[in-house]
Amino acid sequence: MLEPIKNRYDFVLFFDIKDGNPNGDPDAGNLPRVDPETGHGLVTDVCLKRKVRNYVQISNDNKDGYDIFIKEKAILNNLIDQAHEKEQVKSKDKGDKTEAARQIMCKTYYDVRTFGAVMSTGKNAGQVRGPVQLTFARSVDQIVPLEHSITRMAVATEAEAEKQQGDNRTMGRKFTVPYGLYRCHGFISAPFASQTGFNEDDLVLFWDALINMFEHDHSAARGQMATRKLIVFKHDSKLGNVPSHRLFEMVTAEAKKNPVRDFSDYEVVLPSQSDMPEGVTLDVKL
Repeated sequence: MLEPIKNRYDFVLFFDIKDGNPNGDPDAGNLPRVDPETGHGLVTDVCLKRKVRNYVQISNDNKDGYDIFIKEKAILNNLIDQAHEKEQVKSKDKGDKTEAARQIMCKTYYDVRTFGAVMSTGKNAGQVRGPVQLTFARSVDQIVPLEHSITRMAVATEAEAEKQQGDNRTMGRKFTVPYGLYRCHGFISAPFASQTGFNEDDLVLFWDALINMFEHDHSAARGQMATRKLIVFKHDSKLGNVPSHRLFEMVTAEAKKNPVRDFSDYEVVLPSQSDMPEGVTLDVKL
């Protein structure tokens, strides 16, 4: 079994959307999420974690150690109860059962040992603080949410057809962003990795998921959504050598023209290895 990672990592993720809705807001009729004060677009960390989970699930086919805890139609208490039915948990004293179940959950589910989870419901498997954390993604520039009228040339029921006297057209709305380049920051903690067992193989899979997660998430609302840049800062030490904000400030993205309608309209400037602070290595994954 691989040992947990020994280094801290910070990273910057750039992804974009063209003529689509990257993350609809249910509180605003599914309009693209936006900062009302600045007009910048937002994509939640929960949305991005969902895409990572989906990629891990389809790329590993739920093989041992790579199942997903938070997945569609899952009944979480049943999964926690299943951990308590393992022999290595049942054999423990009552006071040790929660910790033993927590370890089983970390070993079984990739997203638990990566992002953490609250598992204190059901028979109780405690709480896990995951080593990988993401911020909300924010668009580099303001976005312009557009609203489109759409027509469906059919109805769902005979009652609707009778009401429309055979003119079976229904109207709807669709929301898009003409173009937006989004930036997300992430952090990976070695001390927390030692608590969940997040190892080097898990780390490689996580980078792979960030690069490819949109390739398996295409839909009518996200037909042109892609990861554009993944910039990783690896610290020589477990606790880190430089504050993360100093590293993030070394990465900039500026539009070369307006309005922006393509990634090629941006210039992303990265630091060179010679510019890196002592104890930090730059790795551009994409």
